[in-house]
Amino acid sequence: MSSEFDEIFAANSEYVKGYKSSGLTGRAAKGLAIITCMDSRIDPLKIVGMSAGDVKILRNAGARVTDDMLRTLLLATYLLEVKRVLVMPHTDCRMASGTEEQIHQALFDASGIDTRSIEIRTVTDQVAALKDDVASIKNYPLLPKDLEVVGAIFDVKTGELRKIV
Repeated sequence: MSSEFDEIFAANSEYVKGYKSSGLTGRAAKGLAIITCMDSRIDPLKIVGMSAGDVKILRNAGARVTDDMLRTLLLATYLLEVKRVLVMPHTDCRMASGTEEQIHQALFDASGIDTRSIEIRTVTDQVAALKDDVASIKNYPLLPKDLEVVGAIFDVKTGELRKIV
């Protein structure tokens, strides 16, 4: 029986034939974590000129700082040598294209499922949301007080990373 995943495992079989371990550890060699969106147009390592092993990359819809992001940063800072964080949402983001109610309606229209019991975390003002998210990290009491945090918006059309906070 064929599976929708057959091509993935076939591709992996080919990958394994030429695979050579990088020898990298799980630590962030450049001491950086990037919080960004799950949008596939974003290649975080290329955007900041780094390579595999340099950065911890944390993704979710909209690049929002959630409880899970804070939990992950806690682990990254104390166990994986992260000393600085870049919060990097992007232009043309679906999570910044409508209100919470509009996104819930779009989900209902696409699936027939009522998702209003969960918070989607849409943003109507990306700059304000970015400032709030950076403040959430800086004010999280369990993170190191000397953790450097910067917020910047990535432009998917030009490739520019514009520092906001």
